[in-house]
Amino acid sequence: MYRERLQMILEEVQKGTITVSEALEKLTLLPYEEMGYAKVDHHRDLVKGFPEVVFCPGKTKEEIVHIAERILEYHNRVLATRADPQVFEAVQRVIPDATYNQRARTITVVREPLALRGKVVVACAGTADLPVAEEAAETATIMGSRVERCYDVGIAGLHRLLAQLPLFREANAIVAVAGMEGALPSVLGSLIAKPIIAVPTSVGYGAHFQGLAALLTMLNSCTPGVAVVNIDNGFGAGYMAHLINSLAEGKRE
Repeated sequence: MYRERLQMILEEVQKGTITVSEALEKLTLLPYEEMGYAKVDHHRDLVKGFPEVVFCPGKTKEEIVHIAERILEYHNRVLATRADPQVFEAVQRVIPDATYNQRARTITVVREPLALRGKVVVACAGTADLPVAEEAAETATIMGSRVERCYDVGIAGLHRLLAQLPLFREANAIVAVAGMEGALPSVLGSLIAKPIIAVPTSVGYGAHFQGLAALLTMLNSCTPGVAVVNIDNGFGAGYMAHLINSLAEGKRE
């Protein structure tokens, strides 16, 4: 919708219905919207291919609702992360078509059908890692990637992972989520020639230091082709996986 507005302004200049100065004034108003407590970046979609994402912690319910409303004024999709059920209830009262993934803690609004492309596989070592894995899956999906989930395939039962190798070989990008010692991405990287985004989680017993042990394992991986995001950052991993998937699909076309 933002792109369409820009195109309309340029077409009006081409037709001579508005002057260059008038168009410049309209364009100056479009890039971001000042709300006092937030500057909503409408230009993000044009630059990045996806609207600004709402990170809920630290914002009031009212602020989150108003930001989501303003994004929808210009765009056909909204993603809000780390939202609790009370935030979703507040959003849904104003935006009835909002949906909630309680495990991922994400709120999504999709006003036009998604044309899902390629394949991203989101894998996690254990059921305790599901919130972070689901955040990654929801992010990649709303951005336009076809996502396959492969859960509870940690290396404590290596046969479970090996049984899923055909699925991983079909992917353009893999998100590997693991807590404890965080070995899943390294093992996957030794078996699959695909880019892997490793996500350490704050899951484990005392000596895992809230995910620091898994983070260091992943950063020190001897397997090439593994990149690492921050602890519990499913959103960042899903975003990166989508970008890789989109590039792969574009090259294929």
